[in-house]
Amino acid sequence: MSRGISLAGSRKGTRGAATKARIVEAATRLFIEHGYLDTTVAAIANEAGVALQTLYLSFGSKVAILRATHDVAVVGDDAPIPVLDRPWVAEMRAEPDGRRALRFVIDNGMQIIERVMPIIGVIQAAAADADVGQLLRDIKAMQLETQQAFARELATKKGFSRSLTPETAGDVIYAIASHDMYRTLVIERRWTTAQATVFVEKTIAATLFPKPTTTRPGRA
Repeated sequence: MSRGISLAGSRKGTRGAATKARIVEAATRLFIEHGYLDTTVAAIANEAGVALQTLYLSFGSKVAILRATHDVAVVGDDAPIPVLDRPWVAEMRAEPDGRRALRFVIDNGMQIIERVMPIIGVIQAAAADADVGQLLRDIKAMQLETQQAFARELATKKGFSRSLTPETAGDVIYAIASHDMYRTLVIERRWTTAQATVFVEKTIAATLFPKPTTTRPGRA
């Protein structure tokens, strides 16, 4: 009997996750096409093929759906695994060389920015709304917290600049590997994401992991 109940609960949980994923996919399309303010909850429910009550039971509010669209874009899937617990972060932590470890952070970070830019544009455009404005502040705070966590790890690596604190290094990553940088280089100036990634990585590496200077002895 208990096993039957467990299996039923598992199936229900699977269906619930699939429903949430369908709602997030539908909301992402509508938010990007029409904007946050002009997209109604009823339109999202209709696009997802779910009852309005089901949508509210799954998320509670329209801004919660917007938050979910951002979170899914960040990690690239709907698995409940935070960025800092992703496999590529473990690889970064295991890499002893500073510049190679930084490459994990920048390569994956720029992929995240590329995925999230459409929905970030939606959030920024609607930030005059109090709830959306708070969401944008939450996103920025989480970005900084994540970059600071990366910087603390990078500070333990070979070649890290002795003139920097981990906190300052986190600020450098946060400022340069940013939505604003991506918008300027890729969206406005038409760089490819690959070109922008190389620029961002080299710029940050020169600050965090400056190569030792060598001087040639002068001729007698």
